[in-house]
Amino acid sequence: MSFDAPPAAAAWLHRGARLGYEVVFFHDADGGLRIEGCTTATEDGQMWAVSFVINTDATWTTRSAQITGRSASGSRQITLEADGDGHWLVGGETASSLDGCLDVDLESSAMTNALPIHRMRLTVGSQASAPAVYIRAVDLAVERLEQHYTRVPDEAPRQCYDYASPTFDYAGRLSFDKHGLALDYPGIAVRAG
Repeated sequence: MSFDAPPAAAAWLHRGARLGYEVVFFHDADGGLRIEGCTTATEDGQMWAVSFVINTDATWTTRSAQITGRSASGSRQITLEADGDGHWLVGGETASSLDGCLDVDLESSAMTNALPIHRMRLTVGSQASAPAVYIRAVDLAVERLEQHYTRVPDEAPRQCYDYASPTFDYAGRLSFDKHGLALDYPGIAVRAG
């Protein structure tokens, strides 16, 4: 199963858990992708902005990420580096609690669910766990996020996945376009462009 190449840009309207907007740009880079994006939002009475650059290899496995966040409490920045085999450096320090994670998942981004979707290439009826390095929006705290994807029958032209994250007691059906980018992330965001 393969997806079309990503478009030059995509956007999402965040609604439900937060009110905001996300814009992402995709660039070919060294056989992989360079993904640059920004989200601004209001959530639980707090306003924040997060910008990011994620570099992947040809399989969409995250190799590095630079994230900058701003909120009323100030600005923060964090850099993550991965070896592609599930080992991470966070701010230059080994983070063994993240061992086995191949993707970065930003709380501020609807786009980052595309990373495991592309990397795993599940067929209808198959399922997989995809633990991720999770970055919080307000303070850029880094933690491990357990998550699970099950590929369900398509709702043409959408590809559909049942997604679950026990950490947040969240389960929902995510739909993706021909590029493997989220169209609908229930309670989080919808594609806006």
